[in-house]
Amino acid sequence: MIPSPTMIGRHVALVPLSRDHVPDLVRAANEDRSEYDFTAVPSTFEAMESHVDALVREHAEGKVVPFAQCVFDASGDIGRAVGCTRYMDIRSPYGRGFPGRPFPDEVEIGGTWLAASAQRTAVNTEAKYMLLSHAFEVWAAQRVAICTDARNVRSRTAIVRIGATFEGVLRSHRPSYVAGEDGVLRDTAVHSIVASEWPDVKAGLERRLA
Repeated sequence: MIPSPTMIGRHVALVPLSRDHVPDLVRAANEDRSEYDFTAVPSTFEAMESHVDALVREHAEGKVVPFAQCVFDASGDIGRAVGCTRYMDIRSPYGRGFPGRPFPDEVEIGGTWLAASAQRTAVNTEAKYMLLSHAFEVWAAQRVAICTDARNVRSRTAIVRIGATFEGVLRSHRPSYVAGEDGVLRDTAVHSIVASEWPDVKAGLERRLA
């Protein structure tokens, strides 16, 4: 299992996901559900609890590293959870040749959603900044992918704005989260940042967060 660190920024803290976050996440998910067309965001307590339990189990199995995205309360302490994000599709194709290397060479940032009140704020930008920094600077990853449903124009635009490069579309790649498309495989737009690009991407994100 890959360790799940707590990452502290100025606008958001990324905290290892647990059942303790479920009540906050249910409230966050139901502020306004109009922008979750392409994303899996459970709306009931039972569904959210099952979702969180599955992610915690997958973390134990080494498949994902999930986080609650938490804002700060009036005293500056870590407060309520306003969404989720995670490392996923964790790969170590190069590390196999280096016994003892504990961290992945490639990883995807995904499963990201935020409450309506946290959207279009600095929360998402700073969360991506911290996740990318940890992947490239702590894990020494060589590639970080950020993917979305190919039809999700808003998400694709936001990913490019972060500094990721569009690589192409994988057809019939992953299950669709669109209502009424149960059992349908979506086309996935794939974007990435590689290690040599990280210094420039990092500088751009820091300018946006200044």
